[in-house]
Amino acid sequence: MRLLNRNVILTLQKLQYLSALSIRLTKITGKSKYPIHPKHLIKKTPWYLKYLSAKDIVLDMGCGLGQHSINISPKVKKVVAFDISSKIIEIASRRASDEKIKNIRFEAVNAEKSFPYIDNFFSSVLCLDVLEHLKNQNLAMREIRRVLKPKGKLFLSLPNRETSWKKLQASVGLFYYSDYDHKREYTKGEIEKLCRKYNFEVKFVRPVVLDMPLAPVFDLIGGFSLTVYKKLLEWKKRKVLKNPQESVGFQIYAINQKPVAV
Repeated sequence: MRLLNRNVILTLQKLQYLSALSIRLTKITGKSKYPIHPKHLIKKTPWYLKYLSAKDIVLDMGCGLGQHSINISPKVKKVVAFDISSKIIEIASRRASDEKIKNIRFEAVNAEKSFPYIDNFFSSVLCLDVLEHLKNQNLAMREIRRVLKPKGKLFLSLPNRETSWKKLQASVGLFYYSDYDHKREYTKGEIEKLCRKYNFEVKFVRPVVLDMPLAPVFDLIGGFSLTVYKKLLEWKKRKVLKNPQESVGFQIYAINQKPVAV
């Protein structure tokens, strides 16, 4: 019976490749000029946007194709966005140029090393779906704290490792993180402990969407129809509000509590 369960779970795990396919489909079907996950093409107000202002200078860590930087650019003074891949940075720069955005500076930077920015420079930092990919997460948190001003804002998104689907995978000895590149995933308590360790005051830790084995199928649908995909996302959000422990990850808003220099 255990072997049967393991084989069924292995089959469900293989559906993850549909998410990668959905990224290519958004370009093939003409939804985007560049290959991008359908979730980034759904028009919605980013959860962190209301906490930003026109005076903000923002660091976008691990910016990828620049979607978050592009989202916030009309509202903030300046964005510095970096990713380890020069090729990705080139595409992100072209996207911003296509939209005639001039207040974003894209750079190729390795988040596993000391950041090339002075102390207390940024008023906000976006670290969205990044920390879990790093081997040295403590270095990244120290660097975030260093470059962030006192009372500066940190916006994190991190994966939840305690959903029922992940526990089921772990119970039969399978790799259960939501991405094979993830070095670590977190519980809600571990996230709060990590923030406290680096002197951040956590304002909230919120659920995102329901974790489920068929999520890659939803992504594939998004490659063909954003209208249907949006409805599926809304359903997943409603479900997770009733069961926040089943969220695929968490959105975290925290304030840097380091002393103000005098």
